[in-house]
Amino acid sequence: MSHLTPPRQLPETDADAPDRTRAEEASTAPVATDPEPGPSADREPAEVVATGAADETPGPTTKRTEADEPTGDSAAEETGGGADGQEPTENVVPDAASTGEGSADEQADASTSTTTDEPDPTGAAASSARPGWFGWRRRYPRTAVAVHVGTTVLAAALMFVVLLVPNRLDWITVQSFFRLPVEVIFLAAVLLVLPSRGRRITAVVLGVFVGLSGVLKCLDMGFRQTLARPFDLVFDWVLLSDGADWVKDSFGRSGEVLAVVGVIVLVIAVLTLSALAMVRLANVLARHRPVAVRSTLVLGVVWILCFTLGVQFGGVTLATNGYAQYLANRVQYVRDGLGDADVFKKQMAVDAYAKTPAGQLLTGLRGKDVMFTFIESYGRVAIDDPTMGPEVDATLKAGDARLKAAGFAARSGWLRSPVTGAGSWLAHSTFLSGLWIKNQQRYRTLTTSNRATLTSYFQKTGAWRTVGIVPGVRKTWPEGKYFGLDHIYDSTHLGYQGPYFSWTPVPDQFSLEAFQKLEHGKKNRDPIMAEIILASSHNPWSPIAHMIDWKDLGDGKIFYKIKKEGTNPTEVWKSAKRVRTEYRKAIQYSLDSLTEWMQRYGDDKTVLVFLGDHQPVPTVTGGTANRDVPVTIVARDPKVLDRVSNWGWTDGIKPADNAPEWTMNKFRDRFMTAYGPQGG
Repeated sequence: MSHLTPPRQLPETDADAPDRTRAEEASTAPVATDPEPGPSADREPAEVVATGAADETPGPTTKRTEADEPTGDSAAEETGGGADGQEPTENVVPDAASTGEGSADEQADASTSTTTDEPDPTGAAASSARPGWFGWRRRYPRTAVAVHVGTTVLAAALMFVVLLVPNRLDWITVQSFFRLPVEVIFLAAVLLVLPSRGRRITAVVLGVFVGLSGVLKCLDMGFRQTLARPFDLVFDWVLLSDGADWVKDSFGRSGEVLAVVGVIVLVIAVLTLSALAMVRLANVLARHRPVAVRSTLVLGVVWILCFTLGVQFGGVTLATNGYAQYLANRVQYVRDGLGDADVFKKQMAVDAYAKTPAGQLLTGLRGKDVMFTFIESYGRVAIDDPTMGPEVDATLKAGDARLKAAGFAARSGWLRSPVTGAGSWLAHSTFLSGLWIKNQQRYRTLTTSNRATLTSYFQKTGAWRTVGIVPGVRKTWPEGKYFGLDHIYDSTHLGYQGPYFSWTPVPDQFSLEAFQKLEHGKKNRDPIMAEIILASSHNPWSPIAHMIDWKDLGDGKIFYKIKKEGTNPTEVWKSAKRVRTEYRKAIQYSLDSLTEWMQRYGDDKTVLVFLGDHQPVPTVTGGTANRDVPVTIVARDPKVLDRVSNWGWTDGIKPADNAPEWTMNKFRDRFMTAYGPQGG
């Protein structure tokens, strides 16, 4: 090179740039590896320019790894060499190859030393520019692809499961998930037509909405397992608190806390995951828009054809709009619930006995002690079920024998309860008010009204002292006054000093003995009308008490030993068969308690009306829709039963299969008519 030729000026490296172009990397590669010093002296300037131009020409694009990224030190090496021993620019590390100093090995050592010992000024910027967490996508590209595909598949699977899963456990099958929901096609179309910002916001909203519907389906499953009906968005929120109380009574305070916390965490997780899943799918649709548009159109055509032709897979319709129907049904339930208040108010205004003088009410029972006794969860399944029926039948026959030995006779029929599985107070108020109390709103409206009940009509006559034996009540019960009870004995006023039996505060035998001591056994008293709740057959039926000698009841402490000998509810509820067995034993215990009390304390003035309040949970009933419960009238005075002879009820305390079935709200008026001045 001529001494008049100026040295070639290489572009100054930007130390802050995290990346360099591929052309720059290609042009610097020979410098780092060429053992020859500088450009040859006999090369012409044109050759140098041509070489530089060739170096700057971009070649085929290849995927870069993290190792390809130049650091600040390597950049300095690339720009450090000048021609003919020219001094390098400021802050540039001299290139041994350019200056003619050192071998290639020394250059490598120097470069490594410089890179290791001196901090990289571009480190933070380079890390922030790396895809993935801490650049893991570049280090593990195959894993990154697998994770990307896997999360997308999981997001799609979550959406499909929420959209397709039924809201009943007994409807869930493998075939139910191999269907094409029209809602997926609709959601894809909506997300494809929206701009970027609107798409993301819409995806989050839709994801949360789908997650909420998934939570609602889970609530439906739980309510169907307990109450044999879906969750009511208008009226059932108060029942969640009752459910927490049941968990506490069954599994302790720690069990309740764990259950509540677990539910809250699970709900938040479902909503978060569903929102993230929808956003993920929206981004995938946007990145592959042409394919997504074509696929959506094809799926839409396929859905229309399958729906029109009724194509099925495994007995299940392939094209479905079940999710949309589910939402429509829920909206209708809410509308019906909101409009139910006006309907119920009109029904409350109709009362055939509201204007009847007190002296003409219940004249056929004057001078009698009348006991309305509810046996918790005593449903038709206890009598009809082939596995439980034989043993319950034996208990009923033994009870019949006791009553006949004591001079009593009985008539039995069936009533249809407004609830099943739980909601005893709704059944009690239906029976006593003569109205169909099917939800909490109706119950609250009723108990804040002046609608008369069967018990309040007894009170209205002035011929009875009205009392309530309600061992299941452990909190303030302001509604008690509405039912026309002069005095209420809750679980804290029965003299019981023994243990709880899961939910049941007081065993049935002790409750009846307390009624005898506190009210029925008193001398020189007025006739009594009593509402008595027998709660030993309340879910979870473990542990349960058993009959002991009435003289040994004392203050109830003897039941500590009996409870210790009983079963553990946690273990019992692991098996549906064991649950059914314990339920049957609990019903037998309640029936024995009642019939033995009648044999021991009943007299000519005693009239007993006992019934179940509702069927047990579907775990016991097997999911039957039948809501019938037995009802029986027991009396020693034949005139009492003669007044209901035209009812067609069965003799004895077990109703026949073909005995009359009434809705529970019909009993009040028919009973008052039968025992009024004109008789049945």
